[in-house]
Amino acid sequence: MIDRYTPECMKKLWSDEARYKRWLEVELAVMEAYEALGLIPKGYSNQARKNAILDAKAISEAESQVGHDVIGFLKVATSKMGDEARYFHYGLTSSDVVDTAFSMAIVESANCIISKMHDLMKSTFDLAQRYKHTPVIGRTHGIHAEPTTFGLKVLNWYDGISMGEERLATEAKRIGVGKISGAVGNYANVPPEVEKLVCEKLHLVPARISTQILPRALHAGYMSSLAIIASEFERIATEIRNLQRTEIREVQEPFSKTQRGSSAMPHKKNPVNCERIVGLSRVIRGYALSAMEDISLWHERDISHSSVERVIFPDATSLVYFMADQLDKMIKGLVVDEDRMRANIYMTNGLVFSERVLLKLIENGMSREEAYLIVQKASMEVWNNEASSLKEALKAYVGDMNLDDAFDLSYYFKHVDDIFKRFEWRN
Repeated sequence: MIDRYTPECMKKLWSDEARYKRWLEVELAVMEAYEALGLIPKGYSNQARKNAILDAKAISEAESQVGHDVIGFLKVATSKMGDEARYFHYGLTSSDVVDTAFSMAIVESANCIISKMHDLMKSTFDLAQRYKHTPVIGRTHGIHAEPTTFGLKVLNWYDGISMGEERLATEAKRIGVGKISGAVGNYANVPPEVEKLVCEKLHLVPARISTQILPRALHAGYMSSLAIIASEFERIATEIRNLQRTEIREVQEPFSKTQRGSSAMPHKKNPVNCERIVGLSRVIRGYALSAMEDISLWHERDISHSSVERVIFPDATSLVYFMADQLDKMIKGLVVDEDRMRANIYMTNGLVFSERVLLKLIENGMSREEAYLIVQKASMEVWNNEASSLKEALKAYVGDMNLDDAFDLSYYFKHVDDIFKRFEWRN
């Protein structure tokens, strides 16, 4: 986690103080469950809550002495306790506390990201509505294809973001599990009833089965969802930066009056925010691979996954939140040049209407092969500057056949409203 890309909410969520607080909540929930089941004296959990010490610096110092973070935590947390300390961490292994608390953190991170994505979805949907009927050229393979609308282009972005939000919510629910099952997951020193009560209190679901840890496929699934979301953000950013190219100039990401694009070239307005999103998405996809590598551990567990997760989860959740926030600001401030969009449609002198002409010729009795060859020959003449427009080039092949309506731009937009009806903004 570096400050440049870490929002305040994620700094707090992944701080040492917050982590130790979650560990304490798990430990206390276990004591409360023991009390409810009559396994330890009543009131000990309240005493433990009252006397527990949470001092991140002291815990760090203790860890440096004992070489174990949870033992360091236990030494400090129980340092001012009385007899209740005997039942603090009773029957547990470190991962009972760490993994259950980790699930709590991941669910909270998902809620933060989903909230920010909701803002982004609203901005994107509003942009799509604003330019619902604005003509723009569609491109396939980077080449002009047929006219569409900028609103449909943006609505496609909205759909991708929406699917990402749904996917993340599903994975957050799946990973919202806890495990209080002991050193190898067989409940030898802590009964399953304790796990059930603890998870209820912490708003988690008991794992169906665990070893010393929760199955890491859960974590890989969540990280993969973040990678897919980041890739969707990259898709949008790539489209914007392409449309901002000097030769196209249909849109431009926000550029403030005091902003400078280049230290050497004062005229530059570079798509730096888009490029930042593209770069960060590569990091997240790498983290997804790391999470998948963590699935296969030795026997009932080793700790090769632990060092990885300390890096990738705080980083990935922070970066996805940051990217969503940056993209939201970009969408809200996007500069759209409708005149340029219309001019670009006609820059190839009618070639983008070739399929419509093809169909008109077929409707007038030609075979598809004959019609295709005629339109292709006429199109190549336009490409090679041997004819001023497709309409003019066609006259040599079809005579006085009326093809005017084949060049009607509105033809391509007749179902736009029908497509938009499939989507409804949900507050």
